[in-house]
Amino acid sequence: MRNISILGSTGSIGTQTIDVIEKNNDINVVAMSCGKNIQLFEKQVRKLHPKLAVVMDEKLALTFRDNISDIDGVEVMSGMDGLIAVSTHPDSELLVTAIVGMIGIRPTIAAIKAKKDIALANKETLVCAGHIIMPHAKEMGVSILPVDSEHSAIFQCLNGEHGNEIYKIHLTASGGPFRGKTRAELSEMKAKDALKHPNWDMGAKVTIDSSTLVNKGLEVMEASWLFGVDADKINVVVHPQSIVHSMVEYNDGSVIAKLGAPDMRLPIQYALYYPNRRPAPGERVDFFDIAKLTFEKPDTDTFKGLKLAFSALKRGGNIPTAFNASNEIAVKRFLNDKIKYLEIPECIEKAMDEIEFIDNPNVDDILDTERRVGELLL
Repeated sequence: MRNISILGSTGSIGTQTIDVIEKNNDINVVAMSCGKNIQLFEKQVRKLHPKLAVVMDEKLALTFRDNISDIDGVEVMSGMDGLIAVSTHPDSELLVTAIVGMIGIRPTIAAIKAKKDIALANKETLVCAGHIIMPHAKEMGVSILPVDSEHSAIFQCLNGEHGNEIYKIHLTASGGPFRGKTRAELSEMKAKDALKHPNWDMGAKVTIDSSTLVNKGLEVMEASWLFGVDADKINVVVHPQSIVHSMVEYNDGSVIAKLGAPDMRLPIQYALYYPNRRPAPGERVDFFDIAKLTFEKPDTDTFKGLKLAFSALKRGGNIPTAFNASNEIAVKRFLNDKIKYLEIPECIEKAMDEIEFIDNPNVDDILDTERRVGELLL
């Protein structure tokens, strides 16, 4: 029986992680956290009976503690101290970082310091702090196991190829719900339109990011840190069927691709049980039913978020943080009907252009950049 902890158990990745755990029935969740959804969190805690349950909001944590007062042996905490306690729980071997946003940086660093392996689904951790996270993980002998389908695919394509030079990483993108649309058409799009992803079941924020290709831009930056390649060795390929989850091209011209059904439970299970592959229920790839797979160049003139992401990666320093923080603000405003769809990349560009550059930011610099971006975009 393996012991794990989960940051963000009520989100899309968190709930699917629990689904994988329940189907395999040989993993014990010793600590877990949620943001605000204490109704679902209570159901999860009653089912999994962790030793530690953390609700980020202090007032909601008090309510939650009362709600589960009939359960023995579950400690309830709140805030950043609680998240770090989940990340460093002494009984846990692996931390699943399914939390969304830059709030995941400090708990991830704490987990690495405590020598916990990381199943990483939190893009922002590497986008903003990859220069801190990856050397620290190497120093502590900690494995960073990617959970995103694309990064899991690349990770699998690299297996057995140690020492062989990567010529190019081909990161696939579905194109989202707005693939092929013009800027004129996009100007009229509302949140309800952007939330209709054709292939993947994801949370609202990630689904909006997928529609703008910002999500793919974040994945480009994440891939750069995970696999030690610069921006010029990463290529984004639009693949509407979402069957090829990414490819690695080697210096001899060979291309290794990872294929599978568009189901996040597959990379989640791979990370939980690595290096072993376990039987998994669900849809299988039927090549005769698919008939053909297609690939396209991304339209970075219409979807400027991807172009801005490459620029942020090349500039480095705290610019990726400015990219990410401004996008978080813009997406929240868009979901609340405060700005138009095409204003999302405009907010990102403004932050990247106007924020004060810091070459080698520490964690405090990263969080201060996030704060200053918020003030800039008021």
